[in-house]
Amino acid sequence: MTSLRGIGLTLVKFRNLILFDHKMIETRAYARAGLLGNPSDGYFGKTISISVRNFGASITLHESPELQIEPQVQDSHIFKNIFHLRDTISTLGYHGGIPLIKAAIKKFVEYCEKEGIRLSNQNFTVRYRTTIPRQVGLAGSSAIVVATLRALMQFYKVEIPLPILPTLALKAEVEELGITAGLQDRVIQCYEGCVYMDFSRDLIESQGYGYYESIDPRLLPKLYIAYKTDLSKVSGKVLNTIRQRWEQGDPHVVGTLQSIANVAGEGREVIKNQDYEKLHDLVNQNFNFRGHIMTITERNQAMIDTARACGASASFTGSGGSIIGTYRDEEMLNRLFVELKKQNARVIKPFIV
Repeated sequence: MTSLRGIGLTLVKFRNLILFDHKMIETRAYARAGLLGNPSDGYFGKTISISVRNFGASITLHESPELQIEPQVQDSHIFKNIFHLRDTISTLGYHGGIPLIKAAIKKFVEYCEKEGIRLSNQNFTVRYRTTIPRQVGLAGSSAIVVATLRALMQFYKVEIPLPILPTLALKAEVEELGITAGLQDRVIQCYEGCVYMDFSRDLIESQGYGYYESIDPRLLPKLYIAYKTDLSKVSGKVLNTIRQRWEQGDPHVVGTLQSIANVAGEGREVIKNQDYEKLHDLVNQNFNFRGHIMTITERNQAMIDTARACGASASFTGSGGSIIGTYRDEEMLNRLFVELKKQNARVIKPFIV
């Protein structure tokens, strides 16, 4: 015969299981495309970015007895053969998403400790999913970090001021994982929509974040994005030489990055005035300036040239692998679909609002 004490313990365990299963949180962060100002955000510059809701990273988090991060396919260390390993690393990098989640959790805890926020003694299981094409300049890594921070904020009922959240996300990647990056990706993923950002040195050094101004996406012209997953690369590695030359005060690099920032500053008023011809020119200028300080691969350049030959403007969304630009009408968009498909590039209309 079962004792009352045994029944009581069973009920307690049962209640705990119900509690763990009941507290489910799901958060998202979307891909982003830099429209103007790339890559000046890491150099006290200015940018304009859009969130791209066609792709996103999601975090599912629920209470559990122990803290657990569930690995996904891209975190596996089992491969079909050496060629599968090579292709996986080329597309996804060496580490998958788990280090990003670990870094986000660490920075969240450190932020709470610094702010005197006492966290409840609760553990959780966290799982991530992402549809963002990796390493093609659409900010897939930072989306995982931002979504993780949002989930932790909900789980522990902690409010992190919106202007500070992108800085915290950036620190997770730069300080914990050694990734060379700027604030732009994290700002647009936290704010969403279309955002003008001013990262002037005075603002960053005095308050830790820049000036962020939302722009009504309805003021934007017709935009397209094209990307090629076989052009993937780790953006931090691409930008390393610029960082070194900028820190050394190379006048050519410093001056060019300032010119790129000025493009974004001018673009802010151009968008508000809906001067789409001028915006067309600014998008092209942005890429042309970039080519003065970066080596553009032939295949990336071919995407740009093909889009421009169709009559569209074209620039990188990030560090390469995908492009963004303006187009005039559906006929031009159809030409972009056809011509860029010949280069195995997929063309989409970004869903922003």
